Amino acid sequence: MADTKGGAEKSADSSKDRHRRILETAARLICEKGYGGASIQDIADACGLTKAGLYHHIRSKEHLLLEIQNYGMDVFEEQVLSQVIAIADPVERLKTCMHRNVLLVTQGWSKEVTIILHEHATLTGEARAQINARKKRYVRFLESSFSEAMRRGRIRAVNPKVAAFAFLGMVLWIYKWYRPDGPISAEKIAADMQDLLFTGLESGRVKPGRR
Repeated sequence: MADTKGGAEKSADSSKDRHRRILETAARLICEKGYGGASIQDIADACGLTKAGLYHHIRSKEHLLLEIQNYGMDVFEEQVLSQVIAIADPVERLKTCMHRNVLLVTQGWSKEVTIILHEHATLTGEARAQINARKKRYVRFLESSFSEAMRRGRIRAVNPKVAAFAFLGMVLWIYKWYRPDGPISAEKIAADMQDLLFTGLESGRVKPGRR
């Protein structure tokens, strides 16, 4: 008897891989041309598909952008958030988070993450709300970690929201100026940013309960 279950699983994996390649190819093209500049025909050509063939995999151009951004958030949560959330010490958790986030946004293939940053205002309605909700979870994680670090006397008293957005402002703007062939490595950027942010926070820190 033929292994129909195994064949179906292989077919599903193949379809999933094909869909992921479409998202990655479209993400690279949108990064190069911008969302408005990359037509459906351009994306289909880049994927080696006809326009009708592309529409077999996507519902619309905006839905494609939503899928790319969700995929980018999946990559971020897998490679950054899930790797640091269990770190007990809040400062080490934040430093490791910054390090991993810097490496993610400087990797050349990580165009889906770049699109989350650059095309954040392009989505509308429910699609924008969905992505914003996922991004807000990251902000809340940072705020909570900074608050915990203050409670435990690991950093001086600061507004946790300001600290969270200072963290994000440093990390998420990198894609605008970083060049893989430039004089500063991603590892060096991560180390310098950790030093810039956390040296100031850790100096003059207070003991728990003394804030």
